[in-house]
Amino acid sequence: MATMRSVICTVMGHVDHGKSSILDTIRGTSVVSQEAGQITQAIGASLMHIDALKKLCMPLLKEGGVKIRLPGVLMIDTPGHAAFTHLRKRGGTLSDIAILVIDINEGFKPQTLEALEILKSYRTPFIIAANKIDLLPGWRPGKQVLLENISSQSDDVKALLDTRVYQIVARLQELGLDGERFDRVPDYTKQIAIIPCSAKTGEGIPELLLVLTGLAQKFLEAQLEYNPEGLARATILEVKQEPGFGQALDLVLHDGTLRVNDMVVVGTLNGAVEGRVKAILECIPVSKHKLPQFRPVKAASAASAVRVSVVDVKDIVAGMPLWGVTESTVEQTKEELRKEIEAIFIETDQEGVIVKADALGSLEAMINILRQQQIPIRRALIGNITRKDVFDADSNIAENPLYAAVLGFNVRVVDDAQTAARESRVKIITSEVIYKIIEDYQAWQKARQAELQQEQLIGLESPVKLKILRGYVFRQNNPAVVGVEILEGKLKVGQALMKETKPVTVVKQIQEEKESIQEAERGKQVSVSLDKVTMGRQLHEEDVLYSVMSEETFRKLKQHKDKLSGDQVNVLKEIAEMMRRENPLWGM
Repeated sequence: MATMRSVICTVMGHVDHGKSSILDTIRGTSVVSQEAGQITQAIGASLMHIDALKKLCMPLLKEGGVKIRLPGVLMIDTPGHAAFTHLRKRGGTLSDIAILVIDINEGFKPQTLEALEILKSYRTPFIIAANKIDLLPGWRPGKQVLLENISSQSDDVKALLDTRVYQIVARLQELGLDGERFDRVPDYTKQIAIIPCSAKTGEGIPELLLVLTGLAQKFLEAQLEYNPEGLARATILEVKQEPGFGQALDLVLHDGTLRVNDMVVVGTLNGAVEGRVKAILECIPVSKHKLPQFRPVKAASAASAVRVSVVDVKDIVAGMPLWGVTESTVEQTKEELRKEIEAIFIETDQEGVIVKADALGSLEAMINILRQQQIPIRRALIGNITRKDVFDADSNIAENPLYAAVLGFNVRVVDDAQTAARESRVKIITSEVIYKIIEDYQAWQKARQAELQQEQLIGLESPVKLKILRGYVFRQNNPAVVGVEILEGKLKVGQALMKETKPVTVVKQIQEEKESIQEAERGKQVSVSLDKVTMGRQLHEEDVLYSVMSEETFRKLKQHKDKLSGDQVNVLKEIAEMMRRENPLWGM
């Protein structure tokens, strides 16, 4: 028989904007009474039961006649958006709803934008906690209902609060979203509610929870139904080794009931593996200033967060699913999980970057954002960056060196992968912020593109125009040595020169103030030795010479003229004009 479970909510936002502080305020308020079962500080989550919700929101419930029907709220409080991306199930995110925390004084930051992209890609409903209203200049904290407290502020403070809220609204509009302060929202299906609050003073926290539970009850009730007698469905939040316990799986149970000795199928790096539940631990309610304590239980039902020991299963990573099975369904379930895992570990593009992430959900989030940026992905896997990843990226160089990169989210570079990357010109980029990875990759790609274009010019004749100076013939021939001025472009040793359209000589050496140099730029006056030419016969003082250029070289230089100096482009034009007097189609 179906019943309603607690709503699963993930708190997201930029670092230092107050995610943990808001949760600490909720916990602290609820745990003061020390009433058993009021709130459970579970692993990576806080389960707030209906009695605690009612107590915290009591003034609002009396005023508005609202009834809370949810059994509670399971708030995921691991850092940032990583927890959200870990919380994954078939068809999208495990989280039913999210709270996006924004410092009302600082506004949108990189991780705010990243969290928004993840929420949009998973189509997860969310509300905004505009935190730190207590830091608004002139703000007077109060204990009453938020809207009454706002009304009691000075006109200047009320105007400033409105300005800050509408700055958030304007930024949302730029991102294709519509938002409004919660008390001014006419339709919650069309606008994102913004709740001003302060984790420090507690103002706005009851309103935040009431809007959250109200939305869940009105729009998410169908998806909150579950069968307590059904097989367990859970997502692994963290994997760790605990003394005296062994491998501990901290997981969020989002459907059914999990019991000791249940047979389960777990997703691993090697596919789907069956095992058996050896122990289940739940958190004992304690004050927020104490470390969590655990007690063994025989069973746990959705929605809850528990610590589990499963025998005979290795290579588990965060974000993997754990499903309860029976003897008759184990093989079918293993096949379903195998397909789900393989769908994430992609090798879809012929060429593209190599992607590594710390968990299944993180990997999927990174893939989604890279796809939005139209960055092709050749291979995506969980784990730290190794030499093998570098070698895989290196194989891109022949086809497209701009994809010779390994992008790592929240992972380390191990072994001698960095050395291998330097030797093979593969770029390794890592960060705990996906947008930072993308920005760094795009900057590297742009710089690498310029390098490649410059490399393509190496070996091509450099456009040059020079004049033989009067009175500076130092030797007539074998080789001829004369003084010249570089009028346009760049002269290099070994360069072939022509008079009008006829090749006449090759530059054997360039000297400046008796020092040999390899090249001379526009405006320089240097002496040059010219092979197989006699001054007074083939060449004369004040002759103007140009670099010899084939049609193929001309066309290549023309393609990359953005990499040439303005005077080099001028020389190209003059050479083309001369050559086309004899052949109108030259260089076309």
